[in-house]
Amino acid sequence: MRVVIHTDGGSRGNPGPAAAGFVLDDAAGHRLRARAFFLGKATNNVAEYTAVVRALESARELGATDVAISSDSELLVRQLSGQYKVKSDLIRPLFEQVNALRAQFSRCQIRHITRDKNKDADRLVNEALDAGGDVEEGPADAAGERNPQAKAASRRTSHASRPVRLGVLISGGGRTMLNILDRIDRGELNARIVVVISSLSTVAGVERARNAGLLVKLIRKKDYADIDAFSARIEEELREADVDLVVQGGWLCLWRIPPQYENRVMNIHPALLPSFGGKGMWGHHVHEAVLAAGCKVSGCTVHFCTNEYDKGPIIVQRVCPVQDDDTPDTLADRVFEQECIAYPEAIRLFTEDRLHVEGNQVKVR
Repeated sequence: MRVVIHTDGGSRGNPGPAAAGFVLDDAAGHRLRARAFFLGKATNNVAEYTAVVRALESARELGATDVAISSDSELLVRQLSGQYKVKSDLIRPLFEQVNALRAQFSRCQIRHITRDKNKDADRLVNEALDAGGDVEEGPADAAGERNPQAKAASRRTSHASRPVRLGVLISGGGRTMLNILDRIDRGELNARIVVVISSLSTVAGVERARNAGLLVKLIRKKDYADIDAFSARIEEELREADVDLVVQGGWLCLWRIPPQYENRVMNIHPALLPSFGGKGMWGHHVHEAVLAAGCKVSGCTVHFCTNEYDKGPIIVQRVCPVQDDDTPDTLADRVFEQECIAYPEAIRLFTEDRLHVEGNQVKVR
């Protein structure tokens, strides 16, 4: 018997309250089983792998011999396909358990799908998270309708309850990315980094992202004929990962933001915009200019991006003093302390749907 499996897992906090879910259909598309399990505190990766384990165990119980697994976790699919190594000691036992279960079927395929094609498994996971317990839907009846309780639960599921999916753009060491990831892990942000895009292949941020178990895509501007082709490639990866909010963290490349991402791309600048912004004003160039101007204060600015350098509505600003004996390095360190507070705050306001843009002003609800 052939069984078609869709799995999903999620954590609100990474680690935080987590759930793993699956749906099983026969080859004709008839629903056989649909379940989600509340896992307590766990990471996204643990939840994703647990979903596959539970799904394969359930398929075996039903007597399946041929299974086809679909997951919207590209990292999991690449690991199970042998393209990526499993480096996490937390994940390795689950990885081995999945492979042991796969060997019990005469055929076991696995593929990556986009999130919009995984709605039932995603919905069940969110229902389990909302309920703080396991949920189950019965098989479809003769008319092809789900049972009324399951449909009512589906209507109650809130899209806003799921973690906001972040795409992080980097061109350097990835310190901003790690700060955001730390806030997520501590349960301070209801968000999840689903893809990291780097404009350079050899920067430290790439290795740091991979070591954190994040999906990394390399998109170098020099590999594309023009800015339109470069921008289209970025948009393709963001769309594939179903990104809700793009977070630029040390990203140094201008790209054309498509209309559907208006007010959904954030940037942080190491000065108080609109001063000390524009082309060429990045890194130490900014701090050198602040010191040369004799400013008594500096700080950072989080803003929504437009298709101009350092333009767009300001979301959050934080200030720090400029000391008489400051160098660009010491000032940069002091400003970065404020960045580590300001950026998570701006993201949190976005996840809570509290940002309203009117013209060039952001108003917080």
